[in-house]
Amino acid sequence: MRDNRFVAVHSGGLFTKDRHHQLIRWARECSEHVLSLIEENVDQRLINALYVAKEWEKEKVTVGEARNASVSAHALARESSNPITIAVARSTGHAVATAHMADHSMGAALYALKAVKNAGKSVDAERKWQNEQLPSEIMEFVLTAMSMKEKHFKI
Repeated sequence: MRDNRFVAVHSGGLFTKDRHHQLIRWARECSEHVLSLIEENVDQRLINALYVAKEWEKEKVTVGEARNASVSAHALARESSNPITIAVARSTGHAVATAHMADHSMGAALYALKAVKNAGKSVDAERKWQNEQLPSEIMEFVLTAMSMKEKHFKI
């Protein structure tokens, strides 16, 4: 079931455009932060998805363009057998999909944590970094929502 705190004002919820922009920025930053864990060349679809997320935040691309970029990032995840690449691609796909549905942002953060775990790095340090990037206006509801979703991610 969808968390109503993430439903946009234009869809009858309380989630403002300002908060939506803050959230996609945070989600994108979470994905960018783990991009370097991919040891081979970074697939252009991930670079493009992060670019589209940034442009959506500036209202320069449509939700449809963001959705297409998300589908491309998730396609890379399906094509890969490397667990780090899969998690980074999923993180990136969710980051840009935040334009479509704000609660996808948590998938960006949680898959970033999974990528860190798969790389044998400190999940606690990454979680601390992620939390420090959260704007104070959205921190409480994002962290409570993430704690409910995290149990499904086996981090």
